[in-house]
Amino acid sequence: MNHSLPSLPPSRAERRASGENRRKALPRNSLAAIGSAPRDPMGIIDEQNARRLQDLVPLRAERMGQNPFAFYRGGAAIMAADLAAEPHTGILVPSCGDAHVANFGFYASPQRTLVFDLNDFDEAAWAPWEWDLKRLLASVVIAGQSTARDEGVVREAVVTAVTTYAFAMRAAAEASPLQRYFTHFDAAVSTTIMDPKSRRVFKRAIKQAKKRTGERASRKLTQRSEHGTLSFVPAPPTMVPVGAELHRLLTALMQRYLLTAGADINMLLRHYTAVDVIRRVVGVGSVGTRCALSLFEDGDGNSLILQSKQAEASVLARYGGIAQPPELDALVDAFGQGARVVAMQRILQALSDPFLGSLRHSDSTISDLDLYVRQFHDMKGGIEIEELEDGPFTTYAQACAITLARSHAQAPQAAEVSGYLGTGKAAGEALFDWATSYAQRSLEDYRTFVSRGSGYAKGPRS
Repeated sequence: MNHSLPSLPPSRAERRASGENRRKALPRNSLAAIGSAPRDPMGIIDEQNARRLQDLVPLRAERMGQNPFAFYRGGAAIMAADLAAEPHTGILVPSCGDAHVANFGFYASPQRTLVFDLNDFDEAAWAPWEWDLKRLLASVVIAGQSTARDEGVVREAVVTAVTTYAFAMRAAAEASPLQRYFTHFDAAVSTTIMDPKSRRVFKRAIKQAKKRTGERASRKLTQRSEHGTLSFVPAPPTMVPVGAELHRLLTALMQRYLLTAGADINMLLRHYTAVDVIRRVVGVGSVGTRCALSLFEDGDGNSLILQSKQAEASVLARYGGIAQPPELDALVDAFGQGARVVAMQRILQALSDPFLGSLRHSDSTISDLDLYVRQFHDMKGGIEIEELEDGPFTTYAQACAITLARSHAQAPQAAEVSGYLGTGKAAGEALFDWATSYAQRSLEDYRTFVSRGSGYAKGPRS
């Protein structure tokens, strides 16, 4: 009996050669060019605001108006639209969609060790690899300018980040898919190879992250109610009680979430009963999306807090115009945007929250409310890059770049990216020019945003 042999995927050598050939269509020095197509950044913000809870839109504007970096953090959709108007390599990888420096940080692995990784996946989808890298680099420039760093320091941080990313992609491409999958960055171990100043910064951040446990959050955010159970302490406008009907709905939705959580989490939650729900405002760009905390308590007073957050279409698809793989589109059609966030987080993070799950809800008042669920405050922490000295500033940019490369390298296209980049030196200088130009564009957008008036954006506080 004749059996046709399966067709094997391309080898890493073939993929690397394909990446090198991409340089003909898009030379690496052309990465410096910033798009010149007509833009409507304020229109994009208005369009997003129209889909948000209207009582929170002023708070979103206030947070985005605090300074240029805060505005940049809230402008992932603006940047996706801008990148869509620029030529790109066409090498698509699973992408964060919002990979700025503040979206990297520490959290506890299921084994209770602290790891350093990407920590925001609301916009995650497939996109050209350089889109994430560009968002990271522009954030380095904006953070550097906000602290009046010398241009040479910022240039070194950006170029070094690119060469570090290129080196990490090359190393990943030479490893087996299984080796790439199991790679992760243990926070404590990673500090051993740093210079003394950077080591002190990271160790201090690690110490602070270890304090931010779910138990500590419960002590700060809850109190004993008159009925003897724990309840959230309101703190408007960021912690606001919900009405009885919404309270019942959110409690019911948490039960539906369990259908997408693992059997181990289902068993764990049998020890608890849902006792309270409260609306929680989070982030900068996310303000106005539906986000809530659900409080669980067991018979001995132990508590657990889960966070549910609304998931909308990724800006990479909505504003970036990147067609997604059919399997991801099918997942969204069947289970909603929350399922996309969970799936992409599990791909991009080396070790993900075991509580991750999602659900979709529709009724007469809410049409297709997509949510994802995760544990709240499980040793999560980060580094304020704007507060770093110049040496640790560059080290942190490198740490983010190598982490981003680890995420991108989960795709078979890792060798293509490596082939295109080479050592990263040529691309590094071009991308520094691009990031500097984009930082200036973002600053001009910020000024326009603030100038719209105190009723919309309050601007930086005195």
